[in-house]
Amino acid sequence: MAVQLDALLAYCNDLMGPGRFRDYCPNGLQVEGKPTVQRLVTGVTASQDLLDAAVAWQADAVLVHHGYFWKGESEVITGIKRKRLKTLLAHDISLIAYHLPLDAHSVLGNNVQLGAVLGLETTGPLELGNPDSIGLVGQLAQPLSATDFAAHIGQALGREPLLIEGGNHEVRTVGWCTGGAQGYIDKAIAQGLDAFISGEVSEPTFHAARENGIHYVAAGHHATERYGAKALGEALAAEFGLAHQFVDINNPV
Repeated sequence: MAVQLDALLAYCNDLMGPGRFRDYCPNGLQVEGKPTVQRLVTGVTASQDLLDAAVAWQADAVLVHHGYFWKGESEVITGIKRKRLKTLLAHDISLIAYHLPLDAHSVLGNNVQLGAVLGLETTGPLELGNPDSIGLVGQLAQPLSATDFAAHIGQALGREPLLIEGGNHEVRTVGWCTGGAQGYIDKAIAQGLDAFISGEVSEPTFHAARENGIHYVAAGHHATERYGAKALGEALAAEFGLAHQFVDINNPV
């Protein structure tokens, strides 16, 4: 089946609620393609490899977590930006992106989906008092040692994570926020959690974990954010009868 692009966007914007967020990029339609959508490709980042896969599959639209036109980047259309945009325009493919709204969505979001993949029972938000909290707090059914917890994450995500041990205690309560949210470790510390998971790690993260007695796991920016776009694509396919393909472009970061 096919759906009008405008109808698809209206549904997505109503579902994602981008107006609630002060984001670093435009959410929703970023590049306009053909007026109807029948074949939808989803992925984490609108890289050239993802666009090439969409062209090969004859997709009408691409939906991602990391799109284009980020605040602070150069405004000129040169280099890889020119090549990417040329690919979309030459093949009349729409680009749709949701950044923070896809992190925060209570059903389809990166964080709730990651929690499900890791078998964590969600118990609340990472940011207390914020109804649009990006991260989550939860717990394991059974406590694990820090090394066993990191091994569990690695097995679930298919990628060996970096573990910074913040003591000898076991892990039962966990906070997490996907992607580049290593700075949110402070919110996990404030809640007295046993461990915190994000995608990336910075030099100060090591000291924050060690000195505050909290285990930290850097599980990969890409690896932790593979699940929201896929879940949203599957929901759209079910709602509109679209052909849908999630394309996972390998990224070790």
